Parts: sequence; C-alpha cells; structure tokens
Amino acid sequence: MVSTELSWAERIRRLAAQRGAVILAHNYQRPEIQDVADHVGDSLALARLAAASTARVIVLAGVYFMAETAKILSPERTVLIPDAAAGCSLADSITAEQLREWKSEHPGAAVVAYVNTSAEVKAEADVCCTSANAAEIVAAIPAERDVLFLPDQFLGAHVRRVTGRANLHVWLGECHVHAGISPQELRRKAAANPDAELFVHPECGCGTSALWQSGTGDLPAERTRVLSTGGMLQAARSTRATAVLVATETGMLHQLRKANPAVRWEPVNPDAVCRYMKMTTPQALERCLRDGVTEVHVDPGVAERARRAVEAMIADVSPGGASQGGAAVTDPNPGPGSVA
Repeated sequence: MVSTELSWAERIRRLAAQRGAVILAHNYQRPEIQDVADHVGDSLALARLAAASTARVIVLAGVYFMAETAKILSPERTVLIPDAAAGCSLADSITAEQLREWKSEHPGAAVVAYVNTSAEVKAEADVCCTSANAAEIVAAIPAERDVLFLPDQFLGAHVRRVTGRANLHVWLGECHVHAGISPQELRRKAAANPDAELFVHPECGCGTSALWQSGTGDLPAERTRVLSTGGMLQAARSTRATAVLVATETGMLHQLRKANPAVRWEPVNPDAVCRYMKMTTPQALERCLRDGVTEVHVDPGVAERARRAVEAMIADVSPGGASQGGAAVTDPNPGPGSVA
C-alpha cells in the first residue's frame, strides 16, 4: 500500500503556497532549511529579494536583524521569523544610544553601519553595507570626510586596509563565532593541507592577519582569498583546487558543496556554529507557516529613517558619493533551494 503522508518538505511547500509566502534563508541556516527555501543567500541578496518580492508574506529563515531589514524594505508585507529569539551577538555589540554618542564625538562623519545591526542603529546611519560591498561603499565616500564604521572590528580593519583610509574609525564589536576562528588555527590547517585554497570571511578574527600572513609567506598568497559568503559561492564554482579550507560559520559549507561537489570542503574551525542561526529548526519553520508566527514589527518612524540607509546599501550608493551600480533584483522565484 502506497503511503499518502506528506514529507516535511512537502508540508512546508504546501503551507507556503497556502499562505502566499516566500521563504528566504541565509547561507548559515541548517541544510534542510536551505534546501526547502525559495532563495538562499547572504544578507545583501536577502535584502534585495525582500525589497523586490511580490509575495504577501516573507518568511525570513535567519536571525532577527535580517527579518527587521525585510520589514523595513517591505512595510506593507507580513514578515515572519520562525524563532523570534534568534539574535546576533554582533548586532548586540552597539546600541542606538551608543552610536549617537559616538556621532557627537565626530560631527560631520559619515556613518556606515554593517547590516548586522538593529533597526534603531540603522536609523542613525547614513548607509548600510554587507561584507560583499563594505569596501566599495566606504571608498565612494569623499576622501576628506571622516567615516564611522560599525560594529564589526574585523570587517572594519579589512575595509581600512582595502581603502587605505586613515580617517576610518572602527567600532570594536565582533561576532563571537567569527572571532573564534583564530590566525593560529588558520595557519595550522593551511600547513596541514598544503594544496588547499583558503576562503576567509572578513568578519573572522583571522581575516586581517590572513592577508598579512599571506604577504609574509606564513600563508600561501596565491591561495588565500578574503571573501563574503556570496563571494565564496561565486569562487566555489570556478575554483580548480581539489580542497578548500573555509573560515566562516559552518552552515556555508552546504552551499559550497552543492556548488562544486568535486572539491573537498573543510571548515577551518568545525566548532564555528552560530546557535542563533540554528534556532530555525524544521519544526519551527513548519509552526511559523502553519500558525503565522512570529510576526516582525518595526516602529514606523524608526523604519522610515532606517529605510534610507538600507536602500542605499541595496543600490550600492554611499552618502556624498556616486552609485556603484547594482539595482534591486526582481524576484524570479525559481523554486526551492535556489541561491541568490
């Protein structure tokens, strides 16, 4: 007798269709969540998809600031997050009050806020950025203008190195997961895998030192690449290496392995797991779609002020600078498991 019971993935797709929902999942989500999502991507891709989507409901399988960003960009749509307790240690490293005080110490400075921040902090910024476009956004700000970059100190150090700006002030925040990937660990893994390429996320504690070490010979310069998660995925499709060591949250390995299964993908730190990202369980996603929980709300006044900074990020436009291109994408809705 043939069973007519639906699988979990089939139930998710049916519930999403009934609710008129699009499921957007971050690269760090559990593999089963990524595979059932309509789109998988980094923060910039998810923001663009949220802005362009025509779905009645946006389900953000990620952490809370991502769901807030979707609501800021699509205030007329219902935005749901499977677990409202899914926070972010990096976003928690600066408050709007702290940012206002910092701004008062640097009058006239342009404020560039990493997208890993609360809606209230975004409302105090001139422009938001992701690891994929942070350097370009900062470079487009007039050279004579001071820049306050927040909250990630490692990404900020990377941006300072790339742009060469002496007037870039960096907030000393960090992601506890990325900060835990050390330069020593990266060096040991690289030495043990002499033929492997190195993909390093700029949020990592080893990010800036990786570039320094590649210049001094401690790491292979020709095989060391500092990349956003989106950049890692692009590089994965074209790499000719037989093995790649990946310095970022381990959830990224799922998309990398799908993009190029011929490569042996290994984490630099197998314990680099974000418990907040993993709070979106299969049960939580099903409950979210079935019961319409938890809905995300952003104060309209805060959202209006934050929207300018987020929209500038999507368009890659810096305050006082020129556009870097990159208009918002349309929502192609190519089906579950696609990567934006």
